Amino acid sequence: MLTSMNSTLTRRFFQTIAVVAVAAALSSCATKKGGHYSVHFDPPAKPVTNPSALKVKLSTGAQRVYVVQGNEVLLATPCSVGTASTPTPHGTFTIYNKQANRRRVSQPGAGYPMTFWMEFKSAYGMHWGWVKPYPCTHGCVRLPIKSAQKIFSMVPTGTPLIIASSHPEDATIGKTLPVLDDSSLADPPMSYMLSAQVFEDAKKGKIYTY
Repeated sequence: MLTSMNSTLTRRFFQTIAVVAVAAALSSCATKKGGHYSVHFDPPAKPVTNPSALKVKLSTGAQRVYVVQGNEVLLATPCSVGTASTPTPHGTFTIYNKQANRRRVSQPGAGYPMTFWMEFKSAYGMHWGWVKPYPCTHGCVRLPIKSAQKIFSMVPTGTPLIIASSHPEDATIGKTLPVLDDSSLADPPMSYMLSAQVFEDAKKGKIYTY
């Protein structure tokens, strides 16, 4: 009888361990899933040592941005580009205008923050915005908040920007980047988006309470 009791206790012990393990795994999955929001993406960035050798490469096909110094990638990040009807222009451009606290001036959406604006063609720029795993913009390039913050600080005006359907980096470091999808992330209240607080938060690499 004692043996039977010990066997029952042992079985219950391992059942409990199994339940705890499953719960931990689910918790881990939830954390990992949450990490797919662009607000949680924090790309590593190597220091700029030769600004004259800097260039930015944008792959519209892979939706990737690479900050390159010579032949070395200093930063790589997912992005969102223009749709088929409102494409991001291809070609070689120069980043000629930077505004940390820019807002959209045209309708619809006038006043909406376009934080860390880096303009390369009239009305076209790289800036913070919600990122999705498919082309979804009106031609601008949306970046995760921490990516936009870092690129803005790394890249001076006058830096070349090469936009093409693909770049060699897509097959190397580009493949290691996560899929980011803000589709299910609720937009912050417009009162917040139109306030000065959005720019203060952006300086800290965050948006709203996310």
